[in-house]
This record gives sequence, structure tokens and C-alpha cells, in this order.
Amino acid sequence: MLPDEIKPAMEGVVPSSIVTCSLAGSPNVTSISQIYYVDENHVALSHQFFNKTHRNIRENPYVFACLRDPATWQEWMLELQYDHSETEGPVFEEMDLKIEAIASMTGMEGVFKLLAADIYKVTSVRKSNSRSALLEP
Repeated sequence: MLPDEIKPAMEGVVPSSIVTCSLAGSPNVTSISQIYYVDENHVALSHQFFNKTHRNIRENPYVFACLRDPATWQEWMLELQYDHSETEGPVFEEMDLKIEAIASMTGMEGVFKLLAADIYKVTSVRKSNSRSALLEP
């Protein structure tokens, strides 16, 4: 389901946005430093310190994500469904290393701490018809 063309948007160079919603209908939008490619049907989101996001996902396992390619600003829209969390293993360790690198590059060492790699099934992927509104005057 995930095309190779989306992979540059998953490198963590440009933060992604995710939207969750509680069962009561309370939405939450947040930036996330990393959406990690697991395989063509799964991604992992870094669970760091997003208490409201984490609570919403446990109540309602559906997430909408917007990723941006750092070279072209092409946006990708993903619909995801929470599957499980990993606190060890290859996906967790690779994500932890990337988080440390991102923290180092942004002067945020010691602030970012990966608690888990939350694994999601990709239920829909769509390439936006236009480049990011961030480039609009």
C-alpha cells in the first residue's frame, strides 16, 4: 500500500502532523518527529510524551497523519489503525536512534525519550494534489 515515493517524507527531517479523537469526540492535533516505515502496510509512530494522543488512541484506535517530503513539500495523507506497541526489538531500537539524532540536531538532547514504537496498520494512503500550504505566500 505505501509507495516507495513516500519514504523521503518518513525520514523525520520535517515533523509530521497527526490527528486523534477521543470516544467523546474531542480531537487532538499534534506534531510528531517520526513516522517510521515498517513495511508496505505498517508504520510506527514514536510514542514519546503525548499523553492526550496516547489516551485518545487507546479509546479510539484511528489516526490521520499528514507527512511532508522535505525536498518537494509534497504532502501525503495516511489513515492508520493502531495495532500494538513495542518497547524493544529492531523497530524500537532504530526509532530510538533516529530520535536521538533528531534531538542532537535540534539542541534537544535529553528532552526526547522514546517510550514505545506504536505500530499502525495503514488503511489508506493518498498523495495530496498540491504542495504544502507552508509554501504559499
